[in-house]
Amino acid sequence: MLKLFRREQYLRVDTLGDRYDVVIIGGGGHGLATAYYLAAKFGVTKVAVLERAYIGSGGTGRNTTVLRANYKTPETIAFYRASYQLYATLGQDLDYNMLRSQRGLLWLAHSEPQLRNQRERALQNQQFGVNTVFLDAAQVKATCPELDMTGGGKRPILGAAYHPPGAIIRHDAVAWAYAMAAQRLGVEIHQGIEVTGLDIEGGRCRGVRTNQGPIAAGKVLSAVGGYVTDIANMAGIRLPIVTHPLQAYVTEAYKPVLDRIVASADLHIYVSQSARGEVLIGAEIDPFTSYSTRSTFPFLASCSARAIDLFPFLAKLRILRQWTGLCDMTPDYSPLMGLCEVENFLISSGWGTWGFKAIPASGLAMAELLATGQVPSLIAPFALDRFRRDRAVPERASAGTH
Repeated sequence: MLKLFRREQYLRVDTLGDRYDVVIIGGGGHGLATAYYLAAKFGVTKVAVLERAYIGSGGTGRNTTVLRANYKTPETIAFYRASYQLYATLGQDLDYNMLRSQRGLLWLAHSEPQLRNQRERALQNQQFGVNTVFLDAAQVKATCPELDMTGGGKRPILGAAYHPPGAIIRHDAVAWAYAMAAQRLGVEIHQGIEVTGLDIEGGRCRGVRTNQGPIAAGKVLSAVGGYVTDIANMAGIRLPIVTHPLQAYVTEAYKPVLDRIVASADLHIYVSQSARGEVLIGAEIDPFTSYSTRSTFPFLASCSARAIDLFPFLAKLRILRQWTGLCDMTPDYSPLMGLCEVENFLISSGWGTWGFKAIPASGLAMAELLATGQVPSLIAPFALDRFRRDRAVPERASAGTH
């Protein structure tokens, strides 16, 4: 029987050592998954994950928990399809109940340009083996009867791309499952340890400096999200990343009424209902760059108005909780994974608004790279030097938050 997720479970407290084969900076989903796969798939267990706060305190714990594979470029479709497939059995693999629920994702079109875009999305997904179909307005209404097809009388719904595998999963359960599974295999997870510098000599990273002293390492991986440029600066590397806040909120619990995930690129909004009955609502990234995680009323007001246009029943619900995460955005909206010009220093970052969906695939691929020194073909297109080589992987069209 799978373990139920309980917040009162605790991680083992290890004594911080002075040397490891691999040091991973960042105790979010990407860092924890990489540590787990290093031990489980490649037998590398002398691994330390260093988290300056607590595990899952960054983007992993501040996202909107949607899983999908309906992207727009061949490279990203293949990558997120692989990640979705890993998520499908992750609860069994890690012996942990993550409350995964397949809902189906509707990507609405309210304009002729978006109608063409969603037709193209469906056809391209099908070409690469991802289950996405185009629905006309009548089919959209049949798939999600709760929708106001007039869009509040402002933006009528003309059609949608429907991605039946679209799902939700409990985000903090993912972090805890990877952490506990990694610890069972000998990985050390250290919370409250801040990396203050990197030990680099002769173009090679030899370890990290922390608020608890120096640690030598065979290899160092930065699996940091919004603050990744701070870590890169320690290595003397300039990353093509800017950081934007992204806000979301949930309403009070309501009777089960919405069994679909609904997104609209025209309205820049997405809506789903959690297993606890809360209706989760999010919208576009804040237009300014910032490290602030303060929530704002203008976002709440604007987002709520658009959400009510799609689902009028939301007007009578009270808002329960609001939060803000940080998005590390690259110029082409695709991630950075792999090697850097500093030897033995690697990066898994630039995840923008969809890093949570990528956790299993990126963790497995980065573990393979760390263990073997060979770049897996799945992540080769996302190398840092792709911008210098003019080989961008443009994925902005897949975002409902821009």
